[in-house]
Amino acid sequence: MAEARILLVVATLGRRNDYLRETLTSIREQDEPVDVVIVAPPGIAATAALADEFGARMLPDPGSLTGAINLGMGQAQDRHAYVNWLNDDDLLEPGSLAATAGALDRDRSAVVAFGACRYVDAHGRELWISRAGPWAPRILGWGPDLIPQPGLLIRADAWRAVGGLDQSYRLAFDLDLLLRLKALGRLVDTGVVVSAFRWHADSLTVDDRATNIAESERAKRAALGPWARRCAWMWEGPVRVATRMAAAEVQRRAIRASAG
Repeated sequence: MAEARILLVVATLGRRNDYLRETLTSIREQDEPVDVVIVAPPGIAATAALADEFGARMLPDPGSLTGAINLGMGQAQDRHAYVNWLNDDDLLEPGSLAATAGALDRDRSAVVAFGACRYVDAHGRELWISRAGPWAPRILGWGPDLIPQPGLLIRADAWRAVGGLDQSYRLAFDLDLLLRLKALGRLVDTGVVVSAFRWHADSLTVDDRATNIAESERAKRAALGPWARRCAWMWEGPVRVATRMAAAEVQRRAIRASAG
């Protein structure tokens, strides 16, 4: 097999090993070879067995999601041109890495390649497709974050240049990262569905929407210039409403799917 030029980190607490198996399967079925690092609490036999089965390296969980991701990314080698992370219930769509790595191969000015994300319920039934579109990076600094983190790919040297994730964030660390990466180069849309995000009761972004919104506003304000920062209150309210409405619609579809 060709030497892997992509590193993916999978963070897990070892409580959803059925989902984790699906996540790892979706990685191994990609057209691109991948090095996988699993960060998990030590001593969970089922998780360790999955790491062996899928040829992944395991590291001990440092106690936070951002810390786990940064720890896993620290395993990147010179051969790893591109990096990203997945949670243990995220999935890559077939051809995902070929699309995102191909976009970065073609455009050296790009630091991130992303695509659309399929929202599914706990049983894998489709609820929604979030189609970010090429205009999503243009509104990232003030509007809703429409760039789904699962399935995007980051140029490894750009990750190192911005210092990885800011561990002071609990939920909006992916938005903060994208805003800092955007200052280095282009965020490009592949135009295809590249991932699936599982929407269920214990998803962090579902569980604590208010915290996510507050942290998102903090990240956006940090990325704005002084004048724009003073005017941020004018659009923050409408964006909060739009974000809550979108979340409520996905939740409504999830409830309807489970009832059916």
